[in-house]
Amino acid sequence: MSTGVFTLPDLGEGLHEAEIVAWHVAVGDRVVADQPLLSVETDKAIVEVPSPQSGHVAALHGNPGDVVEVGSPLVEFAEGAAPDRKAIVGDLERAGAAAATMRAAAPRHGTASGIRAAPATRRLAAELGIDLTAVTGTGPDGTIMPADVRAAGSPRMPGAERLRGVRRAMFKSMTRAGREVVAATVTDEADVAAWPEGTDVTIRLIRAVTAACQASPSLNVWFDAESETRTLHSRVDLAIAVETDDGLFAPVLRDAASRDESSLREALEQLKRDVAARSIPRASLTGATVTLSNFGMIRGRFAELVVVPPQVAILGAGRIVPRVVALNDSPVVHRLLPLSLTFDHRVVSGVEAMRFLSAAIEVLEQPSLIDQD
Repeated sequence: MSTGVFTLPDLGEGLHEAEIVAWHVAVGDRVVADQPLLSVETDKAIVEVPSPQSGHVAALHGNPGDVVEVGSPLVEFAEGAAPDRKAIVGDLERAGAAAATMRAAAPRHGTASGIRAAPATRRLAAELGIDLTAVTGTGPDGTIMPADVRAAGSPRMPGAERLRGVRRAMFKSMTRAGREVVAATVTDEADVAAWPEGTDVTIRLIRAVTAACQASPSLNVWFDAESETRTLHSRVDLAIAVETDDGLFAPVLRDAASRDESSLREALEQLKRDVAARSIPRASLTGATVTLSNFGMIRGRFAELVVVPPQVAILGAGRIVPRVVALNDSPVVHRLLPLSLTFDHRVVSGVEAMRFLSAAIEVLEQPSLIDQD
């Protein structure tokens, strides 16, 4: 008989739910305090959830792919808290073997028809009018999951898949942005012909954004539409869009204006490594005051970008290309950097936006990088 239920803890930063990625224990296993029980994905970071106590696992709630809310049951323990001791490999191996035996002998969620589905899944199927005999299970040993039932109840194109993880987080974020923000975009170009060979474009763009925030502070702001209040920030916490195969990340470069060039580059490389390894802390993905998107690294000239609340502005840099410009009434070829500034027109005026863009261009057109005070 279980004596303790461990629920999904508050993971901080205003999170209300997480998606189960993988279980690291099974029913019957003996665990020790702080041993990882499972991995969950919270928006864009994958984290391990440790056990709060030592004991035997009596039941697991949820399967990989399930989205669970904070406070929902995860693990039931068959005994109360036990004295902590170091994990012994032999003990863990025996526990794993015992768990395998238990899993093999344990009754399945099913009937004589051979259908494997939990009672909650069967109820969902009944509510949606889905015949479980026609559903292919994607869970362990072919178990039919709630997501399988929902998918069977929706028309799908061949190869369609449910949004999960990073792409699900992006869907929710962009949906909110499209619903809440009144977006406007202004564009211009910076003449970067004077840049020396080997100029670090990203660092120059960061310097341009921080200078622009000083010139036009109304874009380095959070806005709360419900209370109709805005919060002006004294420092620039800059989100930098990073595209991956899993979806879009926006890690935050803290206090970007106060860093020198080497510090900026070191911080950027660390953020990129953390994103690539999917080990980036959630704290490094939240709290941005303004965003930079260097989409021109791939292709593109101008863009209408998406402002993610509570921010009110995002600057996008297009691809640098040689173009003909007038110099002393004569045509010459210079390298031009296209810029797109999208802002929330509910709280940012056109004049404030153009002041921001002008300041950014002024910094970008300098021959060399000038560190700010």
